[in-house]
Amino acid sequence: MKIVSTPQELRQFRKELSADVGFVPTMGALHQGHLSLIKRSIAENSHTIVSIFVNPTQFLPHEDLDAYPRRLEADLKLCELAGVQAVFTPRAEDIYFFDEPTICAPQIMGYVLEGVKRPGHFDGVLRVVLKLLNLTNPTKAYFGKKDAQQLALIQQMVKSFFLDTHIIPCDIVRDDEGLALSSRNAYLSPQERQEALKLSKALRLASKLVMQGERQSAPIEALMHETLMPLHVEYAKVLKRDFTHIDSVQIGQTLIAICAHVGKTRLIDNIWI
Repeated sequence: MKIVSTPQELRQFRKELSADVGFVPTMGALHQGHLSLIKRSIAENSHTIVSIFVNPTQFLPHEDLDAYPRRLEADLKLCELAGVQAVFTPRAEDIYFFDEPTICAPQIMGYVLEGVKRPGHFDGVLRVVLKLLNLTNPTKAYFGKKDAQQLALIQQMVKSFFLDTHIIPCDIVRDDEGLALSSRNAYLSPQERQEALKLSKALRLASKLVMQGERQSAPIEALMHETLMPLHVEYAKVLKRDFTHIDSVQIGQTLIAICAHVGKTRLIDNIWI
């Protein structure tokens, strides 16, 4: 496995790959969720490149950039054992330039849910993903459905900018008790982890209600809020998959999304209906 740390090295390595290339962008602290993306890329492509980069532009000033878990040595070993061909580990100063052109999230999809509470977050996400896609020029790039709004925005960016990459959405990976895997789960104490299970429980109950015939958004959202008590809930919403409002569930076109704080840790989760 090759470790490349500069864009120039990555470009040179990419030139040497003549066949299809899969790409998995990450911020490190890899877990089984990341590994599922990596394994799928390896299964579907001749070569797989993984990036490990804690991207500063997607963190707001009060967020956990400095505290974000970093385990580079362990991450590299996991990638090597999985069969990754190359890992890109750049520094921020190699990725960003003074007074460079930027990209802004769209005015509708980028400014609901996550975009309301984290203004500018998606600008930073799209900015770094565009750079990474340009550097790796992958045939396919793999993103988890847990960050559903991020996934939708990246798909829109690729379409709008005519990028020659197929974005592959990958299912959420959960632990044995149903908690969606996340690098930020490392912040949770044992007691907080039990509280965090309320997110997946709320989604299961919402799904059950839909299967029992309920279609109106309001009672589904009310049930989720009740299940999540006493957590601080930022949102528990029934939406179309383009993140516009709907009053009732549309099977095959609906997303049910949750964001709640467990202690000081902000967690998100969702199901696709």
